[in-house]
Amino acid sequence: MTLDELATEISNQAEGEAKAIVEVAQAEAKRIEDNARSEVSEASSISSDKAERESAQLSVEVVASARQANQKRALIAQREELDATWETVKEEVGSPKMKGRKQILDSLVKEASKSKSGMVMRPVSSDRATLSKSGFTMGDDIDGLGGFVLESKDGSTVLDFRFDFRLEAAWKSSLGEVYRILFGEQ
Repeated sequence: MTLDELATEISNQAEGEAKAIVEVAQAEAKRIEDNARSEVSEASSISSDKAERESAQLSVEVVASARQANQKRALIAQREELDATWETVKEEVGSPKMKGRKQILDSLVKEASKSKSGMVMRPVSSDRATLSKSGFTMGDDIDGLGGFVLESKDGSTVLDFRFDFRLEAAWKSSLGEVYRILFGEQ
């Protein structure tokens, strides 16, 4: 074997070994690339699933928050309407021109007449003229929507016959019915 033949054979063997090493390296690079693609796909899928869950949860929370805010606004509006109705009722009852006012006062005076004698009647100023004919000794005016209080001469006993107390009791007992009439709910 000549030197040229030996060099060619060594060169061919080196090329074969280099080719085998390159093939192994290419196979290893393909395996690494496939693993990386698989890991990226899995990470992407996990991230996507997590983002979808968080988005769905956020959507539920936003809807619940909006619903709660709407309920709060509705309750505030209902409360404002009830307060306005209460004020209107008080204005009507406090009006000296309220229909049936004299009959109510007569009824209260009749009820008050059953009380101890010697009591002083302290009327709401708007009812003083009507109540001055009641037969009771008249005292100073008091605040109120209408009616009067009876007070013992020493001030130890006070009986309240004002519209305010009775109206408030009637309002409280019929608030459910008022609510149903105003808002159509039960």
